[in-house]
Amino acid sequence: MNLKTVTKRSGHTVPYNREKIYNAIAGANNDGGHKMNPKDIDEVTSQVEWDIQDRENVSVEEIQDIVEQELMKYNFYDIAKKYITYRQKHTERRIAQKHLMSSYRDIFFADAVDVDSKRDNANINTDASMGIMLKLGAEGAKHFVDNYVLTDEFREADKENWIHIHDKDFSLITFNCCQIDLLKLFKGGFSTGHGFLREPNSIRSYASLAAIAIQSNQNDMFGGQAINAFDYAMADGVRKSFRKAVISEAHKALMYQFDTHDFGTEKEFKANFKPAMDFSACSYTENNEDTRAAESVQAIKKALEAVLADTYKLPTDESGRLARNVYRLACADVVEETHQAMEAMIHNFNTLHSRAGAQVPFSSLNYGMDTSPEGRLATREVLNAIWSGLGNGETPIFPISVFQLKAGVNYNPEDPNYDLFQQACKVSAKRLFPNFVNIDAPYNLQYYKPGDYNSTVATMGCRTRVMSNVNGPEESGSRGNFAFTTINLPKLALEAKGDMEKFWQLYDKYIEISHDYILARLNVIAEKHVYNYPFLMGQGVWMDSDKLRADDSIKDVLKHASYSVGFCGLAECLKALIGKHHGESAEAQELGLKIVGHLRERMDKYTEEEHMNWSCFATPAESTAGQFQRSNRKVYGVIEGVTDRDYMTNSSHVPVYYPIKAIDKIRIEAPYHALENAGHIAYIEMDGDPTKNVKAFERLVRAMHDADMGYFSINHPVDRDPVCGYTGLIENECPHCHRKEVETGRFTIKRMK
Repeated sequence: MNLKTVTKRSGHTVPYNREKIYNAIAGANNDGGHKMNPKDIDEVTSQVEWDIQDRENVSVEEIQDIVEQELMKYNFYDIAKKYITYRQKHTERRIAQKHLMSSYRDIFFADAVDVDSKRDNANINTDASMGIMLKLGAEGAKHFVDNYVLTDEFREADKENWIHIHDKDFSLITFNCCQIDLLKLFKGGFSTGHGFLREPNSIRSYASLAAIAIQSNQNDMFGGQAINAFDYAMADGVRKSFRKAVISEAHKALMYQFDTHDFGTEKEFKANFKPAMDFSACSYTENNEDTRAAESVQAIKKALEAVLADTYKLPTDESGRLARNVYRLACADVVEETHQAMEAMIHNFNTLHSRAGAQVPFSSLNYGMDTSPEGRLATREVLNAIWSGLGNGETPIFPISVFQLKAGVNYNPEDPNYDLFQQACKVSAKRLFPNFVNIDAPYNLQYYKPGDYNSTVATMGCRTRVMSNVNGPEESGSRGNFAFTTINLPKLALEAKGDMEKFWQLYDKYIEISHDYILARLNVIAEKHVYNYPFLMGQGVWMDSDKLRADDSIKDVLKHASYSVGFCGLAECLKALIGKHHGESAEAQELGLKIVGHLRERMDKYTEEEHMNWSCFATPAESTAGQFQRSNRKVYGVIEGVTDRDYMTNSSHVPVYYPIKAIDKIRIEAPYHALENAGHIAYIEMDGDPTKNVKAFERLVRAMHDADMGYFSINHPVDRDPVCGYTGLIENECPHCHRKEVETGRFTIKRMK
C-alpha cells in the first residue's frame, strides 16, 4: 500500500491511520442501532483502503466520500445516513469554530459602536477590560452549548429563529432572577463570602447593605435582582437610627442644661439611659403634635427623670421641656440621616460593579405600601434622591424604581400614603421612574393580604414577577424566575400562509419545544449544590435554602421558581394572519387575545400536570425583536407591516409607529396583562414637559390602574447634555453647565425614552 499521509481540512498533513476510518464507521454503527458486526466494519474499512491504496496522499474529504459509497454498496444505508449526519455535524462545528474565532477577533479589537454582538446587553461596557473578558466567556460558552450540549431539535429551533434561547451562556451555570426579602436577610447579619456583616443598626447601614445584597446576589445569577418590600425593610433601619438619635440628643441636652456636671461620654451615658428608656413607646413620627409623638415625649421624660434622680442625683423639674426638645431634634436627625442614606444608596447602585466589574447590577426597588412613619420616610427620601439625580443631574437608570399602587393605602386622596403617590408621579414626570405596579388588578389582588409585605406583587429588573406557587407560600419574597424562551410569532404566521390550522400546529410544536428545553436546562442546574451559589443559597436568600447544607443539591428548592415561555411580535403576527394588528381592528384584538390566551392555557396545563410554576411571559425582547426580524426578512422577504421595519413589536404592545390615543392603547393592551402572569409592562407616551402638568400625568397613571393594567410606565422626552451628562429637559442652554451649543438650529442632545 502506497498511502502514507492524509491532508486535513486545515491543510496540515498527518500520517495515515487505518484505525480512524474503523472508529468513524463504528461510531455511525452505534448511532444507527448496531446493524454491523465487527467483521462488517473491518471489511468496509479494508475496502476503503483498497480504493485509495495506489495514492501516496489523500484528503480527509475524499476518504469520507469513499466511506459513504462503500457503506451503501454493502447495503448499510442506515449506517451511511448516520455517517453523513456525523460528517455534517462536524462540518457545522468547524464553521461554528470559525465564527467563534471571528467573534473573538471583533471582541478583542473592534469598538462596541461598530459591532452588534458587543451591544446586545446595554448594561455591559464591552469596551472596558472586564466587559471584554465577560463577552469572551459568553461567546465561548454559547459555542459549547450550541455544538456539544443542545439536542438537534433545540439547536435547530434556536438557530432557525423559531424560538430564542435566552442567556444561553449561563444555561449550564445558573438561573435567572430573584426577589430579596431584606428583613429576613438582615436578621442576625449575613456573609458576602468575603467576611461576615453583622445585623445593621442604622438607616445608613440598611441602605448600604441593600446595595451590597443586590450586588452579591447578582454575582450568583444572570438576571434582575429586586427588593420586593424596600420601604418595610428600610423602616426597621429608621427605627434603629431614631433610637440612637434619642440617646445622642438626650446626652447633648443634659450636657447643655447642666454644664457643670460631667455626664461622661455618650457611650457611658447610654449605659445609664438605655435601661430606663421604653423604646417600645418611643418612635419617630412626621407630626410632632400627634398622639404618637406625645407618647414618645412622655417615654423620654420618664427616662430622663429616672436617670437624673437615680444616677446623677439631679433635679427633674425641666424633664418635660428637655424631652420635647430631645424628641424634635431626634426626629430631625433621623430625617437628615435617611435623606443622606437614600442619596448615597442611589449613588452606590450606579457605581457598584458585579460580574468581575463588567456591569452595574441589574436591580429594582419596590415600595409604597408601608404606612408607618418610618416606612413613609424611607419612601419619601428615596423619591427625593431619584428626583435629585446623580452628580451632574443625570437620571439614575438603576435601581429601577417601582411604586406599588393600592386603593386604601396610597391611591385615593383619603389614603395614608396618597401624598407619596403624588410625589411618585412628580418624580416620574421628571425622571421616567418610578414605574407603577397595580396591586388592585384582580389577578394581583387575589394574593394580597393586608400587613403581609410578601403578599404584594413586585417586579424584578424590567418586568419579571412571581406570585403564585404550587409548591409553597404564594408570595413575592425569596423567589424568582428560573429561565424563559421566546417564540417568534410572526414566523409561525408567515410559514402558515393564512392557514390557521397550520398556525396552531406550529404554535403548539414550538411551545412544546420551549417547554422541553427549559426542563433539559433544569436537569443540569438541579444537580448544582448550595456551595455553587454562596450568597443566593448559602445565605438563605432563596426560599427554603436556609434548610440546606453547603453540599446539598438545590434541586428541591427550585420547585419555588417560575418557568416561562414568552413571545415576541404579536402585532406582526396578526398582520401576517389577517392583514391588521390589534390596534386596527376588533377582529385582530380577539385573535390576539386568543393567541396569548392559548399560551397561558398551555402553561396552566403544564403547571397542573407537572406541579411546577409554569407561566406565560410578555418577553422583554429588545435585541431578540431585531434578531427575529432580520431572520424573517431574509426568509420571507420584505412584507408591509410585518418585516418592513428594523424591529418587530415587543410582546403584546400596539406598534409604537401606529397613531393611537392613549386611552385606546390602554383599553387594547390591558386585557393581555391578565394572561401574562410571568411578567408584562405597558408604555404610554406623553408629549412635552410633564413636570409642568403633574395632574395630567397622575390622570394617565389612574387610567392605566383603573383599566386593570398590571405594570406600566409613562414615557416622555428627556434630553441629555453629551458633555456634562445633565439629564432633563434642555431648551437653549444646559441648566447644569450653562453650555450653549447650536447645531442646525437646535441644541445637540441625546433623546432618551
